[in-house]
Amino acid sequence: MVLMSLNEINQQRLMAIAKHSIDNGLTTGRPLSIELADFPEELTEHRASFVTLEKNHQLRGCIGMLEAVRPLVKDIAENAFSAAFRDPRFPPLSRDEFKDIEIHLSLLTVPERLLFTSEQDLINQLQPAVDGLILEETYHRGTFLPSVWEQLPDPKTFLRHLKQKAGLPADYWSDNIRVYRYRTEVIILAPK
Repeated sequence: MVLMSLNEINQQRLMAIAKHSIDNGLTTGRPLSIELADFPEELTEHRASFVTLEKNHQLRGCIGMLEAVRPLVKDIAENAFSAAFRDPRFPPLSRDEFKDIEIHLSLLTVPERLLFTSEQDLINQLQPAVDGLILEETYHRGTFLPSVWEQLPDPKTFLRHLKQKAGLPADYWSDNIRVYRYRTEVIILAPK
C-alpha cells in the first residue's frame, strides 16, 4: 500500500460511488450512472481500480481492471456493481448482506515490468505487503493485489499461488514469463 494521492473528500466521493452503485444494483439491476461533469478532474482521469467486498473478513466479491480504460469514477461504479453481482465465485449480493459488507477500493498505479534472470531473482525483488503483481505466460494471466500478502506473506509461496491463479502449475518456470509490479492506494469502508 502507498500513501494516498487523493484527499479525504475525494476518497469519500469514491466510496460513496461504490456504495451507491451496489445499492442501485440492488434496486434496478444496473450500476450507478455517472455524469463526469459532477466530479473534479482528479476523479475523471483514466485510472485502473479493483473493488473488493468482504463479509466477516471473508472475501465476498472482487472485480477490477489492470489497465486504465475509463475514468476512475466510472471504473469504481462498474467494478463495485460487478463485485457485488457478477463475480462468478459468489451468488449475487442480497439486500440483507449489504449492511454487513466491508468495501475496499484499490486504486492501481501504472504497472511496470520487472526484469529478472531467474525465478529466485524475481522472488528476491518482491516487496511483501507492497507489491501487486501481474504474471503473464502465453495465454495465461493472473494478478494478486498487495492485500493478498496478508494471506501469503512468503514471496515464494505468493508467486507459486499467483502462477496457479494464472492457470499454470505452481512449480512452473519459463524464461518467457513476464511479471509486472504495481502499487495500490486503498480506501476502506467498514459496515456500521
